[in-house]
Amino acid sequence: MLETGGTARDLVGFVLPESGGLVESTDPARPYVLLDADGATVKPVDMFFAELQACGRPPATVRSYGMDLLRWWRFLAGWGLAWNRVTRMDARDFARWMQVAPKPVRVHWRRRHEEASTPPPARPLAGVPNAVSGRAAPGAMYSARTRVHSEAVLRSFYAFHLEEGTGPIINPFPEGRNRRRPPGAGRSFHVPSGGRYRPSVPTRSPRRIPDHRFNELFAALKHNRDRALLAFWVSNGARAEELLTSRQRDPLPGDQLLGVVRKGTRAYQQLPSSLDAFVWLRLYQEESWRAGTPRDPAAPLWWTLRRPFRPLNYHAARAMLNRANALLGANWTLHDLRHTAAYRMARDPELALTDVQWVLGHAHLSTTQIYLNPRELHQTGEKPQVARSRGESEGLKRSYELAA
Repeated sequence: MLETGGTARDLVGFVLPESGGLVESTDPARPYVLLDADGATVKPVDMFFAELQACGRPPATVRSYGMDLLRWWRFLAGWGLAWNRVTRMDARDFARWMQVAPKPVRVHWRRRHEEASTPPPARPLAGVPNAVSGRAAPGAMYSARTRVHSEAVLRSFYAFHLEEGTGPIINPFPEGRNRRRPPGAGRSFHVPSGGRYRPSVPTRSPRRIPDHRFNELFAALKHNRDRALLAFWVSNGARAEELLTSRQRDPLPGDQLLGVVRKGTRAYQQLPSSLDAFVWLRLYQEESWRAGTPRDPAAPLWWTLRRPFRPLNYHAARAMLNRANALLGANWTLHDLRHTAAYRMARDPELALTDVQWVLGHAHLSTTQIYLNPRELHQTGEKPQVARSRGESEGLKRSYELAA
């Protein structure tokens, strides 16, 4: 129990209400709309989304920001708080709640019509690595990266309304106490970034799929479309959603190039891809056209396999990979394929690191350099080579001589 503003708050026992929602819109000027508990548009968030769009943020970023704002709006509704009257103590309680409270279990739409007595599927234990991939499963609590993103979004949301004069006179999510430059410090003095309630995030090495595990994953796929997707992801290093932007005019098998739209800059870029990927692509296209998908250079390249045919989206592609994971008992992700491609390219002696940077679409070379770090042995399946001492080596040498 916590005494806040004269009222008791049980942060551990607080249950986030499932009120409101983030709705995708058909209006290109409003890609996403946040609705409150009454189904009305939340105007302050609508203004913030317009600011993000004016700054050139893609719809995927608007959706990402909207999910954090939806969580905050539900927190406010649960405690009966007005968004423009919250204090830093309320923001602090929200940051603490995300540390101590489990994530709400979202019921799949197919299970909502089942009996209420049916228990939800159990979550895998956090921190326990998967036997195949070595990746620890997401836990029941909010991760540090989720809390960092939420704090940054809410801090920028209130900073925007503070400048507009439409929100509180003080940002409830303040910047860190050590953000100010000391008196007499030069321009080279490094000012730490981040907010006061921003948690520390542990350094995480890029994860790649070892070759023998990738062969198992590839063999678990049942359709040529899925094989083509995996072959492109692991050869050109495109992000999952970037590959899905390709049109039927974008593959150039003769040049081994595939055009995609970059996630951040929205720039069109042709990426070198493996020859095998184009072979699987051709097999998929012939099957898809015979089934009745549109055959038009301007039409999307990737389609669903069942009628009514629809352009393939990220969630359907992830479901495809999850089905293969279920057969193998693994938990690989689509982003692991990008890490795998980057790892292979960064260790190719015929590729300069700046070329790898261009292919991956990194803004800074330092981001590409993380793929040169020593690989983790539990990801590759290799046995560590332990350096023997001189005495142990001499003992082994003598035993070999005696045996001879």
